[in-house]
Amino acid sequence: MIFLAGRATAIVRVVSASDQAVPRQATVHSVLPDGSVTVLDDNGLLHDATAEAVRAGGWRAPRAGQRVALRHENGAIVAVLPPAQP
Repeated sequence: MIFLAGRATAIVRVVSASDQAVPRQATVHSVLPDGSVTVLDDNGLLHDATAEAVRAGGWRAPRAGQRVALRHENGAIVAVLPPAQP
């Protein structure tokens, strides 16, 4: 809360549907020679993730069929993480 000229003003951050606190689950569909991957999310949609996003998740050599979690920022995949444990 910020006070301006005697008034309280709330600052609200709008979070889009793609920016999630909990990473979305997916399966690696294919791995490209440059280290980037294509993943299939649980809604049946394919998404591309850069090699940087793969490295950000700690992967050295992901394989097709592996379950992963996806972290998004501003609508882009920024990290391909190991799957969340129940």
